Amino acid sequence: MTHSEGHDSAPSPTTLPLFPLHTVALPGVHLPLHIFEPRYRQLTVDLVTEVVPDRSFGVVAITNPSVGEVERTEHVHATGCAVTLREARRLPDGRFDIIGTGHRRFRLLDIDTASAPYLCGTVEWVDDEPLPDGADEAAARLSDICRAAHRRYCTVAWESDGWRSPPGDLGYDALAYRLASDCILPLPDRQELLEERHPLRRLRLTYRLLAREAAFVSELSAVPAPHHDVDEALSRPSLN
Repeated sequence: MTHSEGHDSAPSPTTLPLFPLHTVALPGVHLPLHIFEPRYRQLTVDLVTEVVPDRSFGVVAITNPSVGEVERTEHVHATGCAVTLREARRLPDGRFDIIGTGHRRFRLLDIDTASAPYLCGTVEWVDDEPLPDGADEAAARLSDICRAAHRRYCTVAWESDGWRSPPGDLGYDALAYRLASDCILPLPDRQELLEERHPLRRLRLTYRLLAREAAFVSELSAVPAPHHDVDEALSRPSLN
């Protein structure tokens, strides 16, 4: 059984279907995928029909672009993110376009290549370190600073109506992921965000990344795909 980010750690390891990718899934962030490989088409069918409990699968980032076939734990980063299937659209040729949402981090302990048509992993859940007493004020200040950096980034990266600020009541533990998801970040940066278990350090890292990316975008005019396009896609009819 899966849990949302921030719950008490599971008492023992659990098993998740694995989807190795050349990207990093983040908690609370939508992940659109185009499914074409036969074994992951089967995984999608198993998710839609809830053969897989909770429609949940694990995304792990491949460590090296030269890896052709993931078979061992050293082929992927040890920390991944469980993703819940939100929408699935079957295409005429049997491929799928899906959208999932990251919901909880895990540490990959082992990979099983034989029990299912797709990879499965033995994982243990990884949650944030608790903040010390009296840290809420610092967290609130950092949240405000990061939101301001996000606005500056989006102002130079997007058209005036092409972005949205995260909800004001979004918790500081999840805020860093949402703000960072609006940037086109190299895989190592996204992986570092995923692995950072201290909410305040994660906010500081997000601020540095937003400031850096704003400078890059100003010079290169590199514009990311608006995150709200995925939100709108979620409102369309699906197989669910």
